[in-house]
Amino acid sequence: MRAVEMTGVGGPEVLKVADVAKPKPGHGQVLIQVAATSVNRADIIQRQGNYPPPKGDSEILGLEVAGVVEKLGPGVDGCDPGERVMSLVGGGGYAEYALAYASHLIRIPDCLSFEQAACVAETYITAHLNIFNVGRLTDGEVVLLHGGGGGVNTAGIQLCKQLVPASRVLVTASTGKLERVAELGVDLVIDYQNEKFDEAVRNDTNQHGADVILDHIGSAYLTANLNALAVAGRLVIIGVMSGAEAEINLARLMVKRQQVNGSVLRSRPVDEKAAITARFTAEVLPLFAAGTIEPLIHAVLPLEDVAEAHRTMEASAHFGKIVLSLA
Repeated sequence: MRAVEMTGVGGPEVLKVADVAKPKPGHGQVLIQVAATSVNRADIIQRQGNYPPPKGDSEILGLEVAGVVEKLGPGVDGCDPGERVMSLVGGGGYAEYALAYASHLIRIPDCLSFEQAACVAETYITAHLNIFNVGRLTDGEVVLLHGGGGGVNTAGIQLCKQLVPASRVLVTASTGKLERVAELGVDLVIDYQNEKFDEAVRNDTNQHGADVILDHIGSAYLTANLNALAVAGRLVIIGVMSGAEAEINLARLMVKRQQVNGSVLRSRPVDEKAAITARFTAEVLPLFAAGTIEPLIHAVLPLEDVAEAHRTMEASAHFGKIVLSLA
């Protein structure tokens, strides 16, 4: 089968399409014929040598797939070959065939193409998990999302508007993406290149601050995040693009009763990811089926253009998801 291999760690130039062996499903797994996958920030970090896959998962990049069930492994029931599905995978998405646990499968609504479905599992589940399960955002609260036009951020905006319509959604974005973010219906877009976002949040909320903050930047934003966070607010950190170490004023954290939560999805146990997927399917999939929300796609590229896809993401030149098609 065709798959993307890494000739080493480094820049996008290490990514090459090659012919590799088709995987075989183990107990509880299914083999999916992949029609489309998408690029996530974690793929960039893994390519650079800083994010190895969990033990037992494929070394091939790619954390989400959309396609057709090809073969069932031992112990699998409740799905049949030929079904259109999308799924989280621990690795292996950049290939014509990928393995997924049957408990992680989500049936693709008829209204979604494979390219759209390839944008759902990683980004929408990440946003749903961390804003609502970990961050516990409720109606009437203020949420601050960092990330402009990134996949998790645009998914988060849509989910907040649909699941907690009385919440106030604030978003940081680069100068060149302010208008496009505003068009998504957020309540305030903050130009992080020319404004101090913590001051902007405070001014917008009459000094209340944000009840929930979703952050993938890490150390460089920690102090400002805590300044922007409300009393009893919840900061959820899902990435460390700017670094993993920072100092924190514990006394202030205690007085303001703030919570700092770290969260990852890829390395969670199979059963835990199954429960997360089930809750997402129950609460969010009907919104896709009804056409209420749909993934925002920046570009659909053939698998052979994977290096270009990575360059686009690294330059933050995208708005929405970058999809790799294997059709």
